[in-house]
Amino acid sequence: MARRFCKQTVARAFSALVLSVLIGACGEEPQAPPGAEAGGAPQALPVAVGEAQPTQVPITVEAVGETEGVREVEVRARVGGILERRLYTEGEPVEANQPLFQIDPKPFEIALAQAKANLAQQQANLEQARREAKRLGELVDQNAISRRDYDTAMSELELSQASVQAAQAGVREAELNLSYTTVRAPVGGVTDRAYQFEGALIDINGESGLLTRIYQINPIRARFSLPYSAMADLPEGQLTPENVKGVQLILPSGETYPHHGKLDFGASAINPQLGTVQFRAEFPNEERGLLPGEFVRVRVVVGEQEGVYLIPQIAVMQSAQGSFVYVVRDGKATIQPVQTGEWHGQDWVIQKGLKPGDQVIINNLIKVRPEAPVTVVPEAEGEQTAEAPKG
Repeated sequence: MARRFCKQTVARAFSALVLSVLIGACGEEPQAPPGAEAGGAPQALPVAVGEAQPTQVPITVEAVGETEGVREVEVRARVGGILERRLYTEGEPVEANQPLFQIDPKPFEIALAQAKANLAQQQANLEQARREAKRLGELVDQNAISRRDYDTAMSELELSQASVQAAQAGVREAELNLSYTTVRAPVGGVTDRAYQFEGALIDINGESGLLTRIYQINPIRARFSLPYSAMADLPEGQLTPENVKGVQLILPSGETYPHHGKLDFGASAINPQLGTVQFRAEFPNEERGLLPGEFVRVRVVVGEQEGVYLIPQIAVMQSAQGSFVYVVRDGKATIQPVQTGEWHGQDWVIQKGLKPGDQVIINNLIKVRPEAPVTVVPEAEGEQTAEAPKG
């Protein structure tokens, strides 16, 4: 009996304690949410704004391109033999006619000596034939020999003259072959690596005949293609050197190549397999900042678009209904749907939705709520946000 009484007493005491806590909690006033004043009205959020003003931006088309030299020349051996020396530094610029390789000249020096000896012999034979023809000419005038003997001597003279001419050609050929043992640069430019090395047997009719390549890279060109279907969106429906305002290169690093180029070629036929039209642009490259074979983005300026607005990318947000920005109207943050175009640097091109003088909120966007009160402050006082809320 005493044990049951103790249990009932403890249960009643616990119930009384819980009831007192609940009564006390109901009597407390709720705390105001952060950002609200004592009277319940929310405080105005400080934001920085940018004033929308119409401007003009270039109309551009972009495509992936590949750089190439103005000339890419193969340096080939014209005579075969043992390669003795490489006379240039691989990858360095060379001038036209500069020696690049030396092939063993000794066999060609011997061939030249033989050709000269043959020429001397033929010249001696010619001189003898001339004397014989002169002598027989005097005898035939005196009727001391027959006319046939004289005609035979004249034929031998003509043959000797032909033999001298052939020997002279042989000397010139031997001299030319000897000169070819020094392989020279056909054009000036930047050299490639050497494909053959000292001691290699050079065969002009085989793969070993290719010794290196030379690239002329100033100026340098970029080849690119555009879909033929995209040509209809251009101001004049086509790309020509006359209607292109400028050409830029976007490097793999994302930087813009400092020199502007010009369009110098447009194909007159469509690639039937790809449905594209090929183009080529030319750029100055005195600093050799570009090398053949680089993949770049080619940006072609084809006109200008007027009456658009440039808004920082961070200020443009997305929702299920499309793109929008916050503008300050009557002291509140108001959603303004916009129609975006392309990026222009760090800004969005806004084609529709804004009017001159609109104050577009450009910071503190993670805290902005539709129709919430805001106060405009200098941008340095606001909090830049790297993330904007999704609508």
